[in-house]
Amino acid sequence: MASETPKAQAFHGTFIHTLSSKQLEILTETFILLSPTGTIQAIHPSTPTTSISDLLAGYHYSESTCTVTILQPTEFFIPGFIDTHTHAPQWAQRGTGRGIDLLTWLETITFRHEARLADLEYAKSLYASCVRGGLKQGMTTACYYGSRHAPASVILAETCLNLGQRALIGKCNMTRHAPDWYRDASVEDSLRETEDFIAQVRKLDPTHGLVTPVITPRFAICCEEELLAGLGAVADRNRDLPIQTHFNESRGEVDFTRSLFPNDKTETELYERLGLLNDRSILAHSIYLSDTEIERMAELQCGIAHCPIPNVTMDEFMVAPVREYLRRDIKVGLGTDCGGGYSSSMLDVMKAAFVVSTARCTMTQGHDQPLSLTEGFYMATLGGARVCGLQEKVGNFLVGKEFDALLVRTQEEGVMAPVQEEDGEPTVFEKFLMTGDDRNIGRVFVKGREVHTAR
Repeated sequence: MASETPKAQAFHGTFIHTLSSKQLEILTETFILLSPTGTIQAIHPSTPTTSISDLLAGYHYSESTCTVTILQPTEFFIPGFIDTHTHAPQWAQRGTGRGIDLLTWLETITFRHEARLADLEYAKSLYASCVRGGLKQGMTTACYYGSRHAPASVILAETCLNLGQRALIGKCNMTRHAPDWYRDASVEDSLRETEDFIAQVRKLDPTHGLVTPVITPRFAICCEEELLAGLGAVADRNRDLPIQTHFNESRGEVDFTRSLFPNDKTETELYERLGLLNDRSILAHSIYLSDTEIERMAELQCGIAHCPIPNVTMDEFMVAPVREYLRRDIKVGLGTDCGGGYSSSMLDVMKAAFVVSTARCTMTQGHDQPLSLTEGFYMATLGGARVCGLQEKVGNFLVGKEFDALLVRTQEEGVMAPVQEEDGEPTVFEKFLMTGDDRNIGRVFVKGREVHTAR
């Protein structure tokens, strides 16, 4: 059966988004028109519903050629959440391994879970569950680490395409400091499999409409210098592709990396020397950078995936200098880091980011002020889009951008703080961010296509 031809869509109601890390905009009584391909064609704030027919006619539509939805007073739209760091193979291990250090956690829990992705039927089942779970929680974009298996990572790309999630996906490169049964056979094999993976994902989605391959050295500990240099060369040949890696994730990881690469003073120096640090780099965690490294991050326009939940629930309370990153306009987004992070909810990650930033304020004797609600929401949406190189496509509601959005319903059955008669839009919005959950996410759109509907 032929698929139904997409229609234009229009929505009227309240839209909440950020224009910067400091500027939250609440658009009430607003008409937004989408083209049949899901691009925002027009935005008309402060527009009565009686004007909708005339507005449609002005764009050569009618209510028979454009689906019109008028939001209830208890509903509003926000941009879709963007998870800048997550591990699809670890979906089934979430919640396990608290209180142990990173390297032990990898060796005793994570590698054996990821090794199961050699079974492609298991990969299909696990990845379908992961992507559906993300969409249910409003994750319209995810920056995924796959396993070391290229075929399974292609299945993840196919799954995202089929279910409609926007995704950056990497096949993990790792040739040492992992069990024999969970590492690439050689540097040559690792590079060849990476280039094959990139070619296959490009074939699936040649224009990066939804899915983009990512060059993914797991971290320097797992990669010989020859492999990192080879991936730097791959990155140079594929300048439209992002690069992602774990970076300054724990004291143990930093010290171990320094012992393996004694000629490089810092991880920043190491990755830059090997061609893996630039404006396409997505650096997960970034906790222990020196002032010199932070300055270099800003100069190179690197992106940082801040993962507050796993950073404070392993064996040490680790706090990234996010206020300093924002102060220098370094690109910062939020990451669930599933399954190092026990929660796959961006609402939980935002709340953790607020808590951790308050701890940072105490640690710095007030120098690094806590994150505001606007800053946390920005990092979950537009900030994450900047990190992923998608800021021209998504992250907020502007004409020409694609409509990745969540319809929030504040009176659903659940535990969100009740909305009271005197509550204005800012109060209702704060109640959703701080007390709402996926039960309040009624509809999820990616490129204008509805990819999840709450039942």
